[in-house]
Amino acid sequence: MKIRDILSAEKKQQLEIEKSSSTKEADPSTRQEWEEIMGTKRDAFKRVGGRVRRK
Repeated sequence: MKIRDILSAEKKQQLEIEKSSSTKEADPSTRQEWEEIMGTKRDAFKRVGGRVRRK
């Protein structure tokens, strides 16, 4: 016996609605957010002659 056999039609519908709404919230909305998460907007440093300089 499977879970889908036990659940009523109302419960199945409710689960479908919750499932579709949760996937939309998980996506980051903009490219800027992704760049901040990945760290591409940070300063890059390089060692030149013993000193650390910004690129």
